[in-house]
This record gives sequence, C-alpha cells and structure tokens, in this order.
Amino acid sequence: MTDRILQIIVDAIDDINTMREEKIPTDNVLDLCLYGNDGIFESMYLVAFLSQVEEILEDEFEVEVTLASEKAVSLRVSPFSSVRRLIAFIEEELQLVGADAA
Repeated sequence: MTDRILQIIVDAIDDINTMREEKIPTDNVLDLCLYGNDGIFESMYLVAFLSQVEEILEDEFEVEVTLASEKAVSLRVSPFSSVRRLIAFIEEELQLVGADAA
C-alpha cells in the first residue's frame, strides 16, 4: 500500500508543479517537508494539496478520508512534517475505514 500512496502523492505534486514557476523537487519525495519552517507549502497551499490527495485516495481506494483533521493536527509528530509521515498517517486512516490494501 505504501507504494500506491507514494505514487498518489507524487502525482499530486506533479500536478501542482504544472501550475508553479518554482517546481517542488521530486527526486527525494519521501523526505520532503510539507509544512513548517522548511516546508514546501504555506497553510493554504497545504490544505489544497491535502484536498487533492484526498480526492485521488477516494478514487483509488473508494473510501473517504480526511487528512486535514483535528486528529492530524493534534498528533505530537505532525503527519505533515514529511511525505514519509504523511504516508504512515494515510495508511492508518485507510486501515480505520477498511480500505482494501491489495
């Protein structure tokens, strides 16, 4: 499931890159910091990115998940601090809603 989620995130970043002059680097996506001091997104753009990932997840796994949730923002280690942590958070959320991991 990790590879599928990573590909969804890469696809979302590639889509965003088509609209930006300053491209988001995709050579080491797992360690990209999404938000915070070294983050690639400001809050409004992070929400838009997460919304796009949610839509792709819904299409791919046929379930609804909310990534910009109170649960996400209340975690001690933010799932938005890196793509690696976002993937782990998404996997947990998908398991909670019973998404097919195959």
